[in-house]
Parts: sequence; C-alpha cells; structure tokens
Amino acid sequence: MKDAQALKVEIEKQLIKPIEEISIIKLVDLFIAYSYISQASDIHIQPGEHRLRIRFRIDGILQDIFDHIGISMGLQPEIISRIKVLSGLRTDEHNEPQDGRFKAEIEGIGNADVRVSIAPTHYGENAVMRILAETRTFALKDLGFQEKEYDIVYRAIKKPYGMILANGPTGSGKTTTLYTILKELNRPEVSIITIEDPIEYSLEGTNQIQVNSRVGLTFASGLRSILRQDPNIVMVGEIRDEETANIAVNAALTGHLVLSTLHTNDAATTFPRLIDMDVPPFLVASTVNLVMGQRLVRTICTECKGKRVVTEAEKKSLSELLPEVKLDHQGLFKGKGCNLCNGTGYRGRVGVREVLEVNDDIRTLILKRADASEIKAAAVKSGMRTMIQDGFQKALQGITSIEEILRIIRE
Repeated sequence: MKDAQALKVEIEKQLIKPIEEISIIKLVDLFIAYSYISQASDIHIQPGEHRLRIRFRIDGILQDIFDHIGISMGLQPEIISRIKVLSGLRTDEHNEPQDGRFKAEIEGIGNADVRVSIAPTHYGENAVMRILAETRTFALKDLGFQEKEYDIVYRAIKKPYGMILANGPTGSGKTTTLYTILKELNRPEVSIITIEDPIEYSLEGTNQIQVNSRVGLTFASGLRSILRQDPNIVMVGEIRDEETANIAVNAALTGHLVLSTLHTNDAATTFPRLIDMDVPPFLVASTVNLVMGQRLVRTICTECKGKRVVTEAEKKSLSELLPEVKLDHQGLFKGKGCNLCNGTGYRGRVGVREVLEVNDDIRTLILKRADASEIKAAAVKSGMRTMIQDGFQKALQGITSIEEILRIIRE
C-alpha cells in the first residue's frame, strides 16, 4: 500500500506528460486511491476557461493539491468519459445532470463505493466523486465523545423505544454518528430497517431502503411501509417535513427505537422545530430520549504538533464566549505543517458535540412550548456540556486548535 506522498508523485508524473501519453484509466484510479489514503471525502473535477482544476476535500476543506501543474483542459472530456463509463452513465449526454455510483478497488486496501454527480457548466461538465470507503469504519468510542457523554449515549441506545436525534448542518458527521450507533445495535435478535437518501454505506444484516421520489417513495411513505415490516429499530435519514416528523414520533411512541437527523444549529432547537412541524408537545416530550448537536473540527497533525502562545485577540474572543475560562497559564497547540498533512497542520477530523438527555425538567419546558434558549439553560444546569465547551476542552487536550473552534462558532 502506497502512502499519500507516493501517490501524489505518481499523479504529478501522469499530469505533466503530453496528453496523448497519459493513461486516463490509471489517472482516475490514482485520484480515487489518493483520496482514500489522504482521507478526502470528495474529488472535484472542475473545468475552467483555460485549465482544469482538480481539488480534494480533505478534512472538510477543499485543497488545490495539483494547482502548481496547470492541468490542460484537453484532459477534461477524457476524464469525464472515464467516470461516466465506470458509473454506467450516458457518454453521449453533455447537457443534462447525471448521477451514478460505482465500486472502485484500491490496491492493497479493498473496495470503496464512489458516488458520482455530473453537471453541465459554462466551460463543460463538472464532476464530483464522493468516496464512501467500506473499510473505513468507526466504533462509538472513536467518535470523540468525552466519557460522561459517551455513557449518556450508550444508555440511550440501549433503551427499547424512543427517539435519538443527531443534529447539525450538512457535513457535520450526523450520518456517520447514526451508522456507528446502528453497528453497535446490529444483533441477530433485532430487525433494523433504514430509509435513506442516498444510502451512504452498506450495513450487513440490516434492510436499507433508498428514497425514490420518481415512484413516490418518500421518507414519509417509506416510513409507513417500514412500520408494517415488524422492525425493532428504524433509521430515517432526515426528518424534512411534518408528515415524516409525525410518523417518526408515533413510531417511537409505539415501541420502536427511531434514529434520525434534523438540520438545527444546536440540540435545544430540536424541540421547537418538531413542534413547528405540528408534532404535539406532549408527543415530543414523551418520545425524544436524546439529542446530539454536533460539528466536525480538524484534528492537529500528530507528526508536526507543537505548543503555541495564545494571542490577546484569542483571549478576548474566548472570554466573551466562555467567561469562566482563563487562558493565562494554559498552553494550546497547533500543527506546523509537514508532508503528512500537506502543510496544513491538520490531519483527520473529530466531532465536537453537546449531548442533551431529556429529563423531567426538559419535558416540563417542552410541554410549556418553551423556546430553545430556556431549554438550553435547563440542560446546562443539569450538566450538559455545550459544543463550545466540548471544543475548548479538546483544544486544551491538544486534539484540535483554538482556530478550529472559533471557525465553527463563526459558521
């Protein structure tokens, strides 16, 4: 198995050859292998007026790894055609968006599922390949929970019914969290059924249903069908509308463990959001067991990590956010940048979370239709660590940097 640096050199050797000597098949294979080894989630093949741009989303940030080469636009149609062939898409269609997927074999590692989206743009077709590696798996302990929060989550997933929700914006790791919980719960004596859009990973031993709006298979209609299939545990990829929200809550009420996601900024906003979706407050209060608000932050590269001095501006920003924290005598860390991390100082990501366990005080506030700030204050009083507090703790432990924590707060 080659490392990222060796694969990068191989790609560069291909890209600097005359176009007629470049092996497109090998080049696309190298892109996928490089993305896997460097832990990139997406590859962007982006056409421009004079040159082709190939970028990799590594640790949530797009990086122009081969920008210094000046890739010829003459490669663009060849690369797009190769991706279309692999995905079973129409090679003669250039004016309509197309979606597909294929399985790639990475030498010395195994298989990765690659999801493909191709769209026509002003300068030609743009392709984005998402790498869904089957072998890249996590356990609950690997997700960055502090010990107390891990115990709360573990206790909640062992309950036979109720709702567990993972919340945050797109790309905050919600799906990975739910898949990891499902893996923990996947035993021969339980039936697990999921409805997803799209199915991100294959989970052996479960039944996974893909949403297909063209034939009327939505989250709501699929969830209705699932409940007639005698499941113990149900995962709904996302609660997007009133109908799905009400069916999911009623499923949790009638003896099913329901896992799902919501797009909210924090854990406490979940309850007003569900009530806005016309779910009666008494149902929200009696079914939701646990809500996790989360973001992903980059972790400091262990190869080039070192201590750093905290600036006055950072002290001011943090004192406004966390008045109880004093940074005067506490060191922080950063990565200096090396070959292993492509000079960024970061390698990998970890979740920063707030884990809100619904207790009697929270239920009373939900029944009163309290706003998110009141619910959050009650949860903090009961011992909930906020995302900012969790992130700051990870910065003090040297897992991430203070710049990363401030970045996600600004977002």
